[in-house]
Amino acid sequence: MLVALGAPAQEPAPDPLEIVRRSVERDWTDFESRKNYTYQERSEFRQYARNGTVASMRSETNEVLILGGRPYERLISRNDKPLAAREARREQAKLDHELAKRQHESSAEQARYRKERIKERAFIREIPDAFTFRLVGNGAVSNRPAWIIEARPKPGYHAIHSQAKDFAKVRATIWIEQDTYHWVKVDADVLSSISVDFGLLRIAPGSSVHFEQTRVNDEIWLPSSMIVRFQARVALLKVLRGEYDIRYSNYRKFQSDSKIIEGH
Repeated sequence: MLVALGAPAQEPAPDPLEIVRRSVERDWTDFESRKNYTYQERSEFRQYARNGTVASMRSETNEVLILGGRPYERLISRNDKPLAAREARREQAKLDHELAKRQHESSAEQARYRKERIKERAFIREIPDAFTFRLVGNGAVSNRPAWIIEARPKPGYHAIHSQAKDFAKVRATIWIEQDTYHWVKVDADVLSSISVDFGLLRIAPGSSVHFEQTRVNDEIWLPSSMIVRFQARVALLKVLRGEYDIRYSNYRKFQSDSKIIEGH
């Protein structure tokens, strides 16, 4: 008894469900903050043969700009080579057209866009109810402490939003920063087939997603990488084995008085 009385009291382990609930509430704020940064996004697609060798590979690099307070992707290279002059002019013309369009949007059009974005992300709020959570440890991402939480589909859960129906087919491990409750790393695995494109494409069990963020300017978490490994059946006939490797770089704070200049 004396030993017990003299020992420091241990803090109870944090509730993983409460951590996830708070983190989901943070999601929209983090998404909105991204419009303050421009960056580059390089996507590489590798297709694999049946024996596991690379059958083909291609890449595209886009510059993500801020037009009218919203992101816009401009293609700047293919397979790490600058676009041909003709295609570069075409991409610049598309950018100029979109910039002029957004500069003349009415307040009603802007409000409709914001409403659509909120609707598109509404399914995220189902995450706390769609899974059971277990705190499995502590780690660090970008040298910042994070909880490591395991998420498994909750038996019998029925999705409210159509985009949430596939939660039942995925399990994940999530790293959530302890200071701000932002998701900073996710490893997810597909447990059973997921149908997309009206059933024309079926993602097979064993496919996986790895997503990670990095701390930028010590003020915001922004994506650093995403790797999607998959096996899929196309139109129930052709089997496709591939990998998307997406890297994000060159984050720069957007200035409202910045000008879009051709070739930059």
